[in-house]
Amino acid sequence: MTRPAPWTFAAEWGGRGFVTDIGGGPVHWVSFGDGPQTPIVFVHGLGGSHMNWVLVAPELTRDRRAYALDLRGFGMTPGWPRDTSIAANVRLLDRFLRDVVGEPAVLVGNSMGGLIAATQAANHGETVAGLVLVDPALPPVRRPNPVVAGVFAAYAIPGLGEFAMRMMQGRLTPMANVQRVLNLCFADTSRVDPAMFAASVELATARAATRGTRESFLRATRSLMWTLARVDRHRAMHRRIDAPVLLISGEADRLVPVAAARALAAEQPGWDSVFLPGVGHTPQLETPGRVVDVVTSWLARTRSTTGS
Repeated sequence: MTRPAPWTFAAEWGGRGFVTDIGGGPVHWVSFGDGPQTPIVFVHGLGGSHMNWVLVAPELTRDRRAYALDLRGFGMTPGWPRDTSIAANVRLLDRFLRDVVGEPAVLVGNSMGGLIAATQAANHGETVAGLVLVDPALPPVRRPNPVVAGVFAAYAIPGLGEFAMRMMQGRLTPMANVQRVLNLCFADTSRVDPAMFAASVELATARAATRGTRESFLRATRSLMWTLARVDRHRAMHRRIDAPVLLISGEADRLVPVAAARALAAEQPGWDSVFLPGVGHTPQLETPGRVVDVVTSWLARTRSTTGS
């Protein structure tokens, strides 16, 4: 059952919100555009939401539909006590593709969403017409940023992670928390779009009243770290992907160093790869025009993504 959503965070960019019951719980998603070309499904990263895609969705959906879902435990999709692990959100994406989209789609995933989208493409290739990985979560190939490594190490430890989250949530307003995330994800915060920032704060304020956000985030974080630690299995997953793939990576990414993305590009020479100088972990928000140009060009020359 699908019904209109009461939230309008993405309305300024033409987004229309809906809620669909999937897997025994409500899932919030936003639609953009309309047209005959193969649809796009946007998959956000850890701590993100459908708002991560509003700056690129209008341009990428001039001749196709797009869907930006809030994964379980993020955005306006409730999580805890439901499972918010990587495996659970892969199952959610699979159900969403089959029950809501109803045809093979181009998956566009950032960070944790890139890992989830790639796993879907590897395990259920019949649902995926193409795959765009935007700074996807990858195992490190060099020593990670010490600040980032310290934060994630704290999240991984039972008890300490919960304490750190309580302290942070108690100190930071929704606006300060959005700014904290952007400071981490952007190479240059002067590029932050004011309207996107304001709508993200509005969403964070609404989300603050949701029960179990801390538990949902930590469950997803620990699952992500465990998944990436299994390096051989992660590489084997990439080798099973048959769909055409475009890899986009910001060269100034603090969370997924560009060395890891370059190593992946070398392992998968059949993929298209683009590296963006001076750009951080979320190119679709920091340099949306560049991302639109790269993805539009790739879609135009990739037969399986054009539809009919």
